[in-house]
Amino acid sequence: MTVRIGSAALAALAALAAAAPACRGDVTGGSIEGPELFAKLCSACHGPDGRPPEAMALRLGVRDLTAPELRARITPALVEQQLRRGSENKLMPSFVGIASEAQIKALAEYVASPAFLRKP
Repeated sequence: MTVRIGSAALAALAALAAAAPACRGDVTGGSIEGPELFAKLCSACHGPDGRPPEAMALRLGVRDLTAPELRARITPALVEQQLRRGSENKLMPSFVGIASEAQIKALAEYVASPAFLRKP
């Protein structure tokens, strides 16, 4: 049986592979700054501004963190819960053991804050 992978799926897999180092060791340098943590741990899948590349959204269901329906209900607790559990489809890992408690809290506060939407 031959499995063919389209270019969008290959792009999505490449992005996941790029994010994989975040799962091995402390790539954050111990930072507890939300923007820095997002750039290093989340942007490969969610995009640098919270809008995932089309292939990631379509093929893997990566959520647009700037979507109005999400922003209307987002809280630090909701983001923290997602960071701790990972996604239901298991493509987003749990960050427990990858990021410290302080990093998880800082990242959740940042993503849920209005400052998240005001990035350059």
